[in-house]
Amino acid sequence: MDKKTDLLQGTLDLLILKTLQTGPTHGWDIAQRIRQVSLEILSVNQGSLYPALHRLESQGWIVSEWGASDNNRRAKFYRLTSVGQRQLAAETESWERFSRAVALILQST
Repeated sequence: MDKKTDLLQGTLDLLILKTLQTGPTHGWDIAQRIRQVSLEILSVNQGSLYPALHRLESQGWIVSEWGASDNNRRAKFYRLTSVGQRQLAAETESWERFSRAVALILQST
């Protein structure tokens, strides 16, 4: 039985930044990459994705510009900034520390 998992609050920003680390892309592709890389366990809906992209852009972690998608449709492409790279490193470290702590609790008797 396949089961989709809702994202924990705060993890979407980290996943978007990590996805953009490989290079600029548009919103639909970000959502698809997250779904594919997570083996279809994580799903990002449009109602969460685009507000997150706007928030990350307003924080200076990503920038956007209009371009043509693979099927020649007009799309906004997002790119990680150097500030975003530093934020990704900080959030990755924080997430790893958090997940280790949760694992310790789950493994306790």
